[in-house]
Amino acid sequence: MNYQAKGGGWIIVLSFLAALALTILPLPGWIAAIRPEWAVLVLIYWCMALPGRVGVGWAWVVGLLLDVLRGGLLGQHALSFALVAYVTLHLHQRIRVFPLWQQAVSVLILVLLHLLLQLWIKGISGNPPPAMSFLLPALSSMLLWPLMFLGLRRLRRRFRVT
Repeated sequence: MNYQAKGGGWIIVLSFLAALALTILPLPGWIAAIRPEWAVLVLIYWCMALPGRVGVGWAWVVGLLLDVLRGGLLGQHALSFALVAYVTLHLHQRIRVFPLWQQAVSVLILVLLHLLLQLWIKGISGNPPPAMSFLLPALSSMLLWPLMFLGLRRLRRRFRVT
């Protein structure tokens, strides 16, 4: 057996930190409504690219960090991120062989799962339901997926993240 040290873990951490920074970046009202789900996109990529290394544990930690950064209900994002990571890990071999446009449709479904779980949690906690525009981030995330995938894959190959 070959026991190599896994390299490039700092790239994974930096990509999640960048996604969290983009998530809390203040934007004007009209564009904030279509803000992509950056952290979910990064999570989906790393779960597909390195399923043995990034999984539900990473998703839970990143979700908790996002809960703290947004000042929301603790565990809200952690739960939805963990579910998205689980589904991605379960289907990663199928999704990886899809062309980018089909991967983008899969990402749309995964981000919709995340957003609907967020809606459900907000409803349970007594918040009024938002307008249907809360689904717009799923569309912008789907459109951004090819660029995100190609950029993160280039980073992974450049720094030999294994």
